[in-house]
Amino acid sequence: MAIGYWLLKSEPDVFSIGDLEQAAGRTTDWGGVRNYQARNFIRDQMKPGDKVLYYHSNAKPSGVAGLAEITSAAYADATASDPQSPYYDPDANKSEPTWYAIDVTWMKTFPAVLPLERLKADPKLTGMELLRKGSRLSVQPVSKAHYERVVKLAAEVV
Repeated sequence: MAIGYWLLKSEPDVFSIGDLEQAAGRTTDWGGVRNYQARNFIRDQMKPGDKVLYYHSNAKPSGVAGLAEITSAAYADATASDPQSPYYDPDANKSEPTWYAIDVTWMKTFPAVLPLERLKADPKLTGMELLRKGSRLSVQPVSKAHYERVVKLAAEVV
């Protein structure tokens, strides 16, 4: 099965690439997603071994901060059935989940964030979902060519 490529967004003051790097086993569950399109990507397309661009949103600067990998198949998001969670869904059903999570493992923290403005300026990234006007999904597919280009650009940022 072919490797998939993804971009996952997180606000660095909520859960940064550094937090992922420091997490037990350098792994965390990626739950709390409450957008149906993003949920469908998690549930139907993400798989162990897929590569991830870890993006810091609402940051100064916003941009790609590092790399991660999907290390589990999708499973029911426990936050949906936890009344103490900000992601609680009173309609959640454990036997027929609406919301899913996956495990994400840290791979690399870039020496500096690759800023969104740099990504927008690169003609080789034309068509990347992140750069589409109005694109706000926290989970989005990335082509292999775009993934490789971002990794190359990150190596040039100091």
